[in-house]
Amino acid sequence: MKEIKAFIKPNRIQRVIEALSDNGFESMTLSQAEGTGAFKSKGARPSLDFHVTDSPVVKLELVCQNEEAQAAIETIIANAKTDGPGDGIIYIANIEDAFQIKTGDSLKRHDL
Repeated sequence: MKEIKAFIKPNRIQRVIEALSDNGFESMTLSQAEGTGAFKSKGARPSLDFHVTDSPVVKLELVCQNEEAQAAIETIIANAKTDGPGDGIIYIANIEDAFQIKTGDSLKRHDL
């Protein structure tokens, strides 16, 4: 299994979520976040919580089977990309296993 973490501009997240859902990726987690880096958006401001200048981002997280990861990545890129700088970044990590809290069942060999 793969874990995909994508940091996306807030004005593109709805488009990304809809495209992922349309392609069968319905389970994901979204978090509001602050990003730092070389690119500073027009709305960048000193953070209230940290001593950095930040740009607002949304962190999207999803876990999928290995063979589905490339389709998810391509969907995110196609729908998060803009003509401007600072569109975000995607990280991919291997997941050894996952478990249902209610049942304790492993999801390693089941659909997510």
